[in-house]
Amino acid sequence: MATATDPDALSTEAERPGRLREFWYYFRENRGAVFGLWIFLAFLFVAIFAPLIAPHDPTAQYRQAFLQPPVWQEGGSWQFPLGTDMVGRDMLSRLLHGARFSFFVGIVVVVIAAGGGITVGLLAGFSPRWLDSIIMRLMDVILAFPSLLLALVLVAILGPSLLNAMIAIAIVLQPHYVRLTRASVMSELPKDYVTSARVAGASLPRLMFVTVLPNCLAPIIVQAALSFSTAILDAAALGFLGMGAQPPTPEWGTMLSEAREFILRAWWVVTFPGLAILVTVLAINLMGDGLRDALDPKLKRS
Repeated sequence: MATATDPDALSTEAERPGRLREFWYYFRENRGAVFGLWIFLAFLFVAIFAPLIAPHDPTAQYRQAFLQPPVWQEGGSWQFPLGTDMVGRDMLSRLLHGARFSFFVGIVVVVIAAGGGITVGLLAGFSPRWLDSIIMRLMDVILAFPSLLLALVLVAILGPSLLNAMIAIAIVLQPHYVRLTRASVMSELPKDYVTSARVAGASLPRLMFVTVLPNCLAPIIVQAALSFSTAILDAAALGFLGMGAQPPTPEWGTMLSEAREFILRAWWVVTFPGLAILVTVLAINLMGDGLRDALDPKLKRS
């Protein structure tokens, strides 16, 4: 029975905050990553509270205010701070609600792609050589196609919609998780703790998901952050091509698609959605670089 002065209990309690402090120490050394984290949190706040922050309904049309410029230009109004689009919808409200769709796409795609990819990668790492070869050659075939083109083909088969776009993007991103998980598993299998677990009689599912997987999570977390930004970018690209979210959904790519005919007449209808995509993707990529620096022991400086 452990006492209050049991050194094992004390070391276990001190280990977690120590690891968090170490993670934050290496993460904050990358100033770009910290900046990206704050931008990401700001967009997350906007995505959660968009209905409360947005001044107007994102689909409401104000017939008296077609293509009204932003407030700082002549003809602008504080009623529509960032102007209106070609049918009189408030740009600010649509951008705020667009953040919700973009983050929803990122979360769903990462969960589906990571869940399936990690499971298949674990199976490949623990399976016989012939089955491992079949799984990895299948992943190589998927990776041989340009990702956006393959997603476009899948959406064309499933039908244009935001849900089908998310499924297609998740399928395209899944091989990256399979390869990364398998590589991590193969590097962990020869280690002593895995051998000890086998000798102790651990079942295969316990060996895969409890013993080995936690030690493979560092590169997977970094890949998830980068996949989040890729999902937002691909969803916007599919929306721009008319194969993702459909009008009048306030999704950033769909907004760009609707506004491309008015680039010369009203710069704001294409500039603001494009900037939203640029800033969000850049912030997540910077944050992913910081996660890599903080989680990869080879990159840590003594």
